[in-house]
Amino acid sequence: MQKKLIALDLDGTTLNDQSQITTKTKMILEKLKKEGHIVSIVTGRPYRNSHYYYKQLELDTPIVNFNGAWLHNPSKKTFSYGYHKALSKELALSMLSLKDTPDVQLIAAESRTSIYIEGEYVPYPDFFPEGIHMSKQLRPEILKEDPTSVGVFTSTPNYQKKIERQIIENYKGTVEVRMWGGNTPCLEVVAAGVQKAMGLERIAEHYGISRENILAFGDQENDYEMIQYAGHGVVMSNGTERLKNISDDITKDTNHEDGLANYLEDFFKLI
Repeated sequence: MQKKLIALDLDGTTLNDQSQITTKTKMILEKLKKEGHIVSIVTGRPYRNSHYYYKQLELDTPIVNFNGAWLHNPSKKTFSYGYHKALSKELALSMLSLKDTPDVQLIAAESRTSIYIEGEYVPYPDFFPEGIHMSKQLRPEILKEDPTSVGVFTSTPNYQKKIERQIIENYKGTVEVRMWGGNTPCLEVVAAGVQKAMGLERIAEHYGISRENILAFGDQENDYEMIQYAGHGVVMSNGTERLKNISDDITKDTNHEDGLANYLEDFFKLI
């Protein structure tokens, strides 16, 4: 079999419902790496709370964070194929007005190294891996850099579509709004044109892998372009119907039932 590039979303795909990589998932991915295939994480998460999965899987490949806004290789100080697409700090600060919207619990502007927040809501246990107290306040006098993204969290999903429409209307064509986070979804705002397929295409180019030799796995709307772009786009059985409609295949099992590992085991005949 030709060398494949395997692109992995994290939440709702590679991770189970406790945000863990299971023993079987790690074992299967290790086998594939030994066979010469390339495994890369392509996630909506920032690097600050995805780096431990990168290390757990013992990767040395590029990683895509912030839904495609940042492509980098943590194992190499110089990586010529990397890029970073930022928002303006003025735009990020203007989004504080969303706190007046019912049910908005947290607004988090993130750069590559820092997080600036308005609110005290903790979306899921490892969102603040070093504790919420390590965050900076999202204030004009404190935010002095252009952030990579702005995440908007609600305690329930009821208001998310309304908030998404509001953001799109307010910033007409200057931003993209993506959803990620599995059971605790986040509306993430990034620069216009940013999406996961952009980073995936650059990784494939870096390794000289053709589009037909890309396998991509996802479950949510922020995976749409990546699943569409990959030669073989696979959606988890727990994924959205819209995503399943454009997929090349669907896993039999959910993310909490080792769906990714089981699919790869069958696809690559590792049994």
